[in-house]
Amino acid sequence: MHAIILILIVFLPLFAAIVAGLGGRVIGRVPAKVVTTGALFLSCALSWPIFVRFLTGSAQPAVVPVLDWIHSGDMAVDWALRVDTLTAVMLVVVTTVSSLVHLYSWGYMEEDPSQPRFFAYLSLFTFAMLMLVTADSLVQMFFGWEGVGLASYLLIGFWYYKPSANAAALKAFVVNRVGDFGFSLGIFGTFLVFGTVSIPAILAAAPAMAGSTLHFAGMTGSTMTVLCLLLFVGAMGKSAQIGLHTWLPDAMEGPTPVSALIHAATMVTAGVFMVCRLSPMFVTSETAMTVVTYVGAATCIFAATIGCVQNDIKRVIAYSTCSQLGYMFFAAGTGAFGAAMFHLFTHAFFKALLFLGAGSVIHAMHHEQDMRYYGALRKDIPITFWTMIAGTLAITGVGIAGVFGFAGFYSKDSILEAAFANGSVHGGIAWFLGSLAALLTSFYSWRLIFLTFFGPARWAASEHIQHALQGEHHDDPSAEHGDSAHDAHAVPATGSGGYHPHESPPTMLVPLILLAVGAVFAGIGFGRFFVSPEGAGAFWRGSLAFNEELAHAAHHVPWLVSLTPTIVMLIGLALAHRNYIRVPDAPAAFVATFPGLHRFLTHKWYFDEIYAILFVRPAFRIGRFFWHRGDERTIDRFGPHGAATLVGFGNRVTARFQSGYVTNYALVMLLGLIGAASWALWWAR
Repeated sequence: MHAIILILIVFLPLFAAIVAGLGGRVIGRVPAKVVTTGALFLSCALSWPIFVRFLTGSAQPAVVPVLDWIHSGDMAVDWALRVDTLTAVMLVVVTTVSSLVHLYSWGYMEEDPSQPRFFAYLSLFTFAMLMLVTADSLVQMFFGWEGVGLASYLLIGFWYYKPSANAAALKAFVVNRVGDFGFSLGIFGTFLVFGTVSIPAILAAAPAMAGSTLHFAGMTGSTMTVLCLLLFVGAMGKSAQIGLHTWLPDAMEGPTPVSALIHAATMVTAGVFMVCRLSPMFVTSETAMTVVTYVGAATCIFAATIGCVQNDIKRVIAYSTCSQLGYMFFAAGTGAFGAAMFHLFTHAFFKALLFLGAGSVIHAMHHEQDMRYYGALRKDIPITFWTMIAGTLAITGVGIAGVFGFAGFYSKDSILEAAFANGSVHGGIAWFLGSLAALLTSFYSWRLIFLTFFGPARWAASEHIQHALQGEHHDDPSAEHGDSAHDAHAVPATGSGGYHPHESPPTMLVPLILLAVGAVFAGIGFGRFFVSPEGAGAFWRGSLAFNEELAHAAHHVPWLVSLTPTIVMLIGLALAHRNYIRVPDAPAAFVATFPGLHRFLTHKWYFDEIYAILFVRPAFRIGRFFWHRGDERTIDRFGPHGAATLVGFGNRVTARFQSGYVTNYALVMLLGLIGAASWALWWAR
């Protein structure tokens, strides 16, 4: 029975995707939505009992074989579903958020004519992620890994008639191919070293490989360091770490439910999950752990600085995701894999809540996304306001130790405490950068709240609102725009302009309320299972490398270290309140004082510009060269076009012999006979 339940959890979304995708036009919009949403809620309902049994200690890890897959030489890959504590955590995260996103999409995508296709893509995305988290081998994990990449391409570019959506989808696909190339090399190398792609067999043999060497790219290095770094390159691509992060903000071109699903529960968490799943490999290489720590810490502070200057409400939350993923990675790099998964767990609730809340705001503001054209919305959309307040309290880590705290208070604090308790140089640097990023997170999160829900109404200056008032712009979700739709230096006018925002329908509000419950209670309810030195070891049961010594040290750090996240949170809140409530002219004064810094941050540290110079433009030049010189002037010229020209020339020549005179034909025949006889005599000689 347990095997059947696990198979249903994984394959119900695939079944729903096939029904809605291939039969959507036949069965209609509503049945397609019912099938996909119902399948996800059923998967979610079946996942939670499994998670609860692991919480109570009544479940045992198991492997459910599905079918024989690949047998080639020494490589044997059977398609099997592994369920242990780590899998159970991911099952509830993926199915819970995905089912609520499906329900939310009923209201948000109501006016879209391609709803069956959209819901089919959502379900396909969920199936691919479930395949990834239940993988028993690296090849099966790679199957799910590439599946979420494909589904993300389809969802980000869902409105394919928008050039910006096509460009964003292509960018996500290409950047992820860079990371996936490293991941595939890591899988090849792992099979070369261990002779298997079975994850349990690899993890069992990994400690014995510590200290061995491997020849790679003309150099000799530590075997486990080389393998772990190659695998981590894949994690950097999927989880948008610095250098391979550029696709993530552009992914906002997809519908808002897509943003919530990608950022909260599926694609971007795949890299963190993979590192935690393979944690027994990573802990054998101090170099790999150090690299993971530094990359995560750099991403954490880098994304937080950019989030402070974004004006598009979805892009602020997107860079917030990038920053929070950095927390998870430097937690893993310092050995706190349980804390990394704890933050992944709580982050899923409050980040999905913030994205869907932003979608509710966008829906109320007639698809205006620029926060500079919001203001005074808390009374018009009160449920959206209070749920987003809950999400903001969670992401900024509001709480009182020993009394109560929101989700992020427990998970983010556990990461910072573990980094400090690690005692290494890279752990200390990660703690400092993480604390600074926490200050910036508080600043840009409350900045979003103050610009959106407080202050005077600035709706009159919005193009979208004006079009709505003039009846020129119907409710089409594809009308979402980024902050590029407005002049970056415009000073918005105040006043509502006669427009009255409206609260979202129940199908959008119910998911917000349920996610708000998770954002409030997920931390205090599950922290002792994930990170507590007394109970976490028994909870994880070897599904990841849990360091009990580090967990004990993290619970006994100096009181000032424990208090640091709360202090920086309050500083960020105070700065945001001063700049956007008490002294609203302060941001403009800051920009005037530090124009270079503001320009640097608004251009996102110039990563896109640098990549355009180094990679994009040369690639286009090479492509155009092969197109014009290779394809048109060589292949086409001497291939199909050349053959056609030759045939035409031959036709014109032979046409001259068709004179109609018998004597001419006889002459040609005689010349032909002479030629044939001459060839035969020459050949005989």
